[in-house]
Amino acid sequence: MSSEPPGLRRSLGVVDGVAIAASSTAATTSIGIGMGALAATVGLQAPAILLVAFLPILGIASAYARLNRSEPNMGSGYVWVGRSLGPWPGFITGWVTLVGTVIFMAYTSAVTGSVFLQFANKAGLHDLAGLALDPNSTALSTAVGLVVLAVVTYTAITGVRRATRLQTWLLVFEYAVLLVFCALALVSGDHAFQWSWLNPFAIHDGTAFAQGLVLAVFFFWGWDAAFSVTEETKDVRDAGRGGFIALFTMLAMFLYGAVAFQREMSLPELIAQGPQGLTYLGAKLASEPWATLPLLALLFSAVASLQSSVIPTARGLLAMGRDRTMGPVWTRVSARYESPALGTVLIMSISGGVSLLALAIPQLNQMILAAVNSIGLVVALYYGLTALACAVRFREALRGPLSGALRAVVAPALSGIALLGIGVYLARSYLTMSDHFELSPDNGWFMLAVPVAIVASGLVMAAYAKYVRRSPYFVTGRGTAAETVRLTSDRT
Repeated sequence: MSSEPPGLRRSLGVVDGVAIAASSTAATTSIGIGMGALAATVGLQAPAILLVAFLPILGIASAYARLNRSEPNMGSGYVWVGRSLGPWPGFITGWVTLVGTVIFMAYTSAVTGSVFLQFANKAGLHDLAGLALDPNSTALSTAVGLVVLAVVTYTAITGVRRATRLQTWLLVFEYAVLLVFCALALVSGDHAFQWSWLNPFAIHDGTAFAQGLVLAVFFFWGWDAAFSVTEETKDVRDAGRGGFIALFTMLAMFLYGAVAFQREMSLPELIAQGPQGLTYLGAKLASEPWATLPLLALLFSAVASLQSSVIPTARGLLAMGRDRTMGPVWTRVSARYESPALGTVLIMSISGGVSLLALAIPQLNQMILAAVNSIGLVVALYYGLTALACAVRFREALRGPLSGALRAVVAPALSGIALLGIGVYLARSYLTMSDHFELSPDNGWFMLAVPVAIVASGLVMAAYAKYVRRSPYFVTGRGTAAETVRLTSDRT
C-alpha cells in the first residue's frame, strides 16, 4: 500500500471548468437582482456599460490564461502576483479574494434562504409545524440558507467532479428559463430598442460611469473560479478554455437580459422593481405556474453560486497553507474523496458563523451590506494586480511579434491600470459622497472603510506569516508547486 499522502485527482475537463466559472458568475442572479441597481446607476445605458466592462475583463482573462499556462497553481493570483510583484502584494491578492468570497457567501446564503421560502410560499406551503415560512424573516432566511450551504458543501467535499455535474444541470435549467422569458420580453415589449442603449458616452456623469463600471465588473466576477481547479484538470489549458467560454457566454447573457428588461420595463419601473426584476418579469409575462419558473431559476442560480464559491475558496487556502502563509489545517486532503474536505467544511463554518453573528450584531450586518455594496473595489484590486503581474512577468514579449506583445503585456497592462484607476476614482467619490461617518451601507465613508479594513487585515496576516510562521513564500515570492509538496493526510 502506498505511503504517499493523498492528493487532488486530475479528473476535470473543459465542460467542468465552464460549469464552475459560469456558476460562480451566476448570470441568472446578476440579471435577476442586479439589473435594477445597474439601471439606477447608469439609466438605460446598462448594455453599454456591460460592454465597456467586458474589455478590461477580457484583457485580465488573457493574463490569467497566460500565467496559468506558465505556472499552473490553484493559488492563481496569489502565486502569480507574489512572484512578479512581490510577496506582500501577492498575499494581499490572495487574502482579499478569500475574504471577499466569504463575505459574499455569508450574504448569499441568507438571500438563497429567502428565495427558497418565496418558492415554498408559491407552492402553497406557508407554515411548517406551526412555524410561519416568512421570506421576509431574516432569521428564518438565514437558517434555511445555512442548510442549503451545508448541502452544497457536502457535494463539494465528496468530489469536485460530482459537484460540477450538479452545477451543469442547474445551469441548463436556469439558462433555459432565462432565455425563454427574455425572448418573450423582446417580442412583447412596448419600449422600442434604441442604439443609444449601447452608447457609453450617453452617461454624462463621471461618478455614475465609475460606479456603473465597477458594478458591471462585479457582474462578471467569478469566471476566474475555473483557474482554482487547474491542478485537478486533465489538461491545464482547459482551465483557460473554460474561463473564456464562460466569459463570452456571460457577456451574451448579460446583453440579452439587459435589452430584454428594457424592452419590457420602463426605466422607473426597472429601478422600482430592483432585486425583484426577474420574478416581476415572470409574473408580467406568464400566468401561474409558469410565472414561478424565474423564481426557481433564481434559486438554482443561488445554490450553484454558493457551491462554486466554496470550491475555489478551499483550494485558495490550500495553496496558501502549503506555502505556510496560512495554517497547516488547510492542506489536509481527504484520502477517500481526494478533495480538501476539512478546509471546505471550515470555509462553510466560517461563512455560516458570520451569517449567524450578523443576526445578533446589527453593526456586523451593516458591515456585510457595505462590503457587498463596495465589493467591486476588492474585485478591481485583485484583478488589476494579477493583470499587472502578467505584464511584468512577460515583458520580454515586447521584443517579439506584435500579436504576442499585445496578448501578454499590452492588453493585461492596460486592463489592470484601467481597473485600478476606476477603483481609485470610485474610492475618491465614496469619500466625497458623505460628510460624516455612519454605520450605514449607504454611507460613503463606511463603504470605503470596509474594503480598506479588509486590506489592512491582510497586511496584519501577511506580517504574521512572514515573521511568526516564517513562510518561505516571503523569501522567494513563489508559490509551492503541487508536485513538490507533501500534503497532510486526512484519513478520517
